[in-house]
Amino acid sequence: MTRLTGTALRVTIFIGETDLWHHKPVYTEIVHRARAAGLAGASVFRGIEGFGASSLIHTQRLLSLSEDLPVAIVIVDDEERIRAFLPQLDELVAEGLVIMDDCEVIRYVGREAAK
Repeated sequence: MTRLTGTALRVTIFIGETDLWHHKPVYTEIVHRARAAGLAGASVFRGIEGFGASSLIHTQRLLSLSEDLPVAIVIVDDEERIRAFLPQLDELVAEGLVIMDDCEVIRYVGREAAK
């Protein structure tokens, strides 16, 4: 079932790979909560290098820092659903960056619908 087309809102959360929520990765908790909230989808992307507010560079090239690479979680849905989900991000993201931007959904089709 296609339920998301046209104008939408994209929220991107940048955190560290080792950030934890009750002994689980924060990115896992965000994805599970997004699914429970009925959002259209969420994807997690692992970065190979980056820095944030601390200005400490995390990279795959330095063995000592390779355990805490940057992670980006991207969620796209209509504005009302995304804004309703934001309080959960306030709870989960202790350190990091959360950004939102408008986007346009061209195609959103699940696997079963594509068969």
